[in-house]
Amino acid sequence: MPEQQSTRPHSHNLFDLAPPDLQWFLGRSDIVLVPIGSLEQHGPHLPLGTDTITALEVAKRAAEVADVPYAPPLWAGYSPQHLREPGTGTGTITLRASTLNEVLYDIGRSLIHHGWNKLIFVNGHGSNVKVIDPVLRRIRYETGAMVALYKPYAERYIGMLKDVLENPPDETPGWHASELETSQVMAHDSGLVHMNRAVDTRAHAPAWLPKGFDKADGAPDIEFGGYQYFNFPMDHAEFTDTGVIGNPFRATAKKGDEALNRFARHLVQAIDAFRPLKFEIKNREYVDRV
Repeated sequence: MPEQQSTRPHSHNLFDLAPPDLQWFLGRSDIVLVPIGSLEQHGPHLPLGTDTITALEVAKRAAEVADVPYAPPLWAGYSPQHLREPGTGTGTITLRASTLNEVLYDIGRSLIHHGWNKLIFVNGHGSNVKVIDPVLRRIRYETGAMVALYKPYAERYIGMLKDVLENPPDETPGWHASELETSQVMAHDSGLVHMNRAVDTRAHAPAWLPKGFDKADGAPDIEFGGYQYFNFPMDHAEFTDTGVIGNPFRATAKKGDEALNRFARHLVQAIDAFRPLKFEIKNREYVDRV
């Protein structure tokens, strides 16, 4: 292979780079970011790629500040609840849990094969978290690499965005296609947001549940008798008629830009803390790759 180049690569995205560029990054850091999202309906006003946009924007902004590379985003995730009725053209493409985990495994093992020791999956889709713990552990246990999952969104946990979002809790600012997601897509590309189609929708318990069961957001929990001890496998259409959970009408591009920057800065702080950590990699070569 040629000697390591002395000039800075023009991009942090692996999609844009050649081997000498990757060696430039590896000579400076063993950390790589992997944005993962979904392709699923987000109501009538947002694009199918909303969750992937979140993951991509946070990873890109963090990578450029921290000077580490990031992979192209994995645009399909675990979204079986978003398919809706056959023939309705709502567009969701879902991967089965086993398929998603195998894809993530292959991505992770390939990156470790090339020399990265610390993988940070930047996840923009909440339902991915339900199924990917086994593959994150598998990569860690098989290789000894550091494997992290960063979740830059605000559903029940608003976190660092309390002074950015204006929706009250009952208008679920961080949930599906509400204030935060709409703002972030506006910051990414306002032309993708059609506010003339936007609707304000509240979650509700599925009609098939008896009286006394209540639901206020997109989590799998159902409240009964004032307590949340029940979970049900539910389809999205069973608890929101429009695909939206919350009020998107207070969204602005300024809020979205600030939210994405805060998530990115927080991730950069973690990257800086991870830099000096040492991990002994076993099984670096990806032998079982066919």
